[in-house]
Amino acid sequence: MKDKNKKTSVEPEKLTIYDYEQKYTRRENVRGAKILLKLIAAAIGVFLFFCMFSVTMKVFEINLYAGIGTAAVCVILYIFLFIVPLVKIVKTEYFIVNVNANTAHAAKKHNRQVRHNLADKIIDLTAKVEGVGWYDSYEVGKLAIAVKAGDEKGITASLSALYSGCVKKSAKELIFRSAAKTGMYSAISQTNKVDAMLVAFLNLQLVKDIVFLYGFRPSDTKLIKIFGRVLQNSLIAYGLGGMKIGNTIVQTMGNAVKGIPILGAAISTVVDSSVQGLTNGVLTAVIGFQTIKYLSHEYRLQEILDGIELEETQEEFEETCSMIEKELKSKKLSKAS
Repeated sequence: MKDKNKKTSVEPEKLTIYDYEQKYTRRENVRGAKILLKLIAAAIGVFLFFCMFSVTMKVFEINLYAGIGTAAVCVILYIFLFIVPLVKIVKTEYFIVNVNANTAHAAKKHNRQVRHNLADKIIDLTAKVEGVGWYDSYEVGKLAIAVKAGDEKGITASLSALYSGCVKKSAKELIFRSAAKTGMYSAISQTNKVDAMLVAFLNLQLVKDIVFLYGFRPSDTKLIKIFGRVLQNSLIAYGLGGMKIGNTIVQTMGNAVKGIPILGAAISTVVDSSVQGLTNGVLTAVIGFQTIKYLSHEYRLQEILDGIELEETQEEFEETCSMIEKELKSKKLSKAS
């Protein structure tokens, strides 16, 4: 007979902060990351200004008043579709997960506060905004109970359930709508500068919406990659507008339309617009999924970090220092006597 009291599985060893540091921590220049983030954001801004200025000047050549109106519209778009989303993204809280033994205690304290802020925001949004549909009401109810009881494990469990379930599903819906919108607008505009502006604006709006949905943003190093992708997508959209992609594809259709120039030109236009729209739509989807990936990864890391029992806390360190001081004083007194 098998011994029922005998353990059938061995519990895995608990991860220490040194194990975490070795496995998950990467060397990074925090100050340099912030500077690079600002530079990439500025590069997007400059590129958008160039596109808007070019479009405005073309309209000015046609009509003075239309040019003035276009300039005013461009200023409004620049503020509300570039500056506002950018500021909202950067100002949102994020989890500190790239830590070592010296910074882990402060990071855990910071991350715990971020979790509480996330819980309060989700509960408040669900209660005040009718039909928002982003968060599962049952899990939000459990989250509210955990917050009221001060149950840290309950808060973490409810947030994890929300992020792995309804939040991820809602994020995918946001990505689909934004990608479809980008593809449709690109197919209609057929102007490289307008396409580049649309892609940048819609990509930033998507990132802002996903960050708002999750309640926290990726860290600076990950945000650099996302903003770099936004700039890259805009430049690709700008290049696509100047390329006759459709002409190449039409050639593969054989000689069926060779004798009908008007039909050939029409097919070329349709193919150009569909390929360009599809490309820009796919690039937008890539931005969205990249953002979800970083958010999910950093949320998982802060959970792992929170479960680590630090080998020495700040209080323990201070207590040790105090004991050393007392020991030295006692030895000094004994020698003097």
